[in-house]
Amino acid sequence: MLKCNNHFTKTFYVTLFSLFSLTLFSCSEPEQKKQAPPPAVSVYKVKAEQIGRHREFVARTQAFKEADLRARVEGELIERHFREGAMVKKGQLLLKIDPANYEALLAQAKADVASKQSGEENAIRNLKRAKDLIGDGYISQSDFDRLTTEESQAKASVRSAQAALTRAELDLSYTTILAPFEGSIGKVNYNVGNIVGPTSDALARLTVTDPIYVSFQVEEELYLNYLQQQKNSGEPSGVKADLTLRLPNNTSYDEPGELDFADTKIEQGMGTVELRAKFANSNGIILPGLFVTLIIESQEKESMAMVPQAAVQVSQQGQFVLVVDDSNTVKQRHVVLGRRINAMWVVLEGLEEGEQVVIEGLQKVRPGVAVNPVLKAVDKLTGTIANQVTEDQTPSSKD
Repeated sequence: MLKCNNHFTKTFYVTLFSLFSLTLFSCSEPEQKKQAPPPAVSVYKVKAEQIGRHREFVARTQAFKEADLRARVEGELIERHFREGAMVKKGQLLLKIDPANYEALLAQAKADVASKQSGEENAIRNLKRAKDLIGDGYISQSDFDRLTTEESQAKASVRSAQAALTRAELDLSYTTILAPFEGSIGKVNYNVGNIVGPTSDALARLTVTDPIYVSFQVEEELYLNYLQQQKNSGEPSGVKADLTLRLPNNTSYDEPGELDFADTKIEQGMGTVELRAKFANSNGIILPGLFVTLIIESQEKESMAMVPQAAVQVSQQGQFVLVVDDSNTVKQRHVVLGRRINAMWVVLEGLEEGEQVVIEGLQKVRPGVAVNPVLKAVDKLTGTIANQVTEDQTPSSKD
């Protein structure tokens, strides 16, 4: 009887201990979840900037000045006095064609002029004597007329010989090809030893790229609006606008531009007008023939919020960002975005200056979750997120 009671007692205590342990485990698990810290996310404090109305155009760069160097006389190319791609001075000797043949032709032309001048002088003397004799009847009228004709022909022969001499001098001068202006010279198409002439392709091309032209097309409706605004502006310079370039590597060119030329006709079948802008290019970064994006922005600005590209997400409903409110709770906010400026988007609707958006740790959070926001800086040009907060992004004491 005692043995049975002992067995019952052990069984009772084991069961009681198991129930107590299960209750303790089930109660402690929610407490551990409540004690877990909120996830840390990087946030950016939205700032506003002065932004104007803008349009973007696909454009192409053109040299400010260019000239194809061509052979104007035929002969063997015997000298080259420049390095391809180098800068050359105005009047610098660039190429030389064998002048021997043209020197001989020049000598022949000079001798011909001397001969014709001698004949002219003789004809003048003969006519002078005839004038003295015709009044006394010592010479007939027909002989006098013949001498007059010979004098006229001799003078014409001299003029013809002098023209041939001038042509020979020009041909000889064309054997030396000089730089018509200062600029950079490109690839040589004919090496020394080649026979070149007026029918040959360009020997090389000389260009000036500072400043550089940027040519683009605008719709006729937009161009008419521009002309009307220019007329109504009341200023000599017309409507004021800022011109900038975005290069093919998606970087912004740091020199401002200005409108330089507008064509005087509408392209038939296209309904566009060609316009041209001019940009300084002292460092030679922009080469002729590049496809670039020309951005024209009005000088009348308005304050608009800017958000980093890293903060923007896309859903079926459109673009949105995750905003951290004053209680450090994440909220999803749909936004309407405008133009992209380097690594930043202009916000048309949905965000205001001073709000904080998540830029790192997006995969950790969802709307309604509490987070630990860490303020970061974003490079507006590259989009790089900085570990240290810059001075202009440090929250003020009143924030």
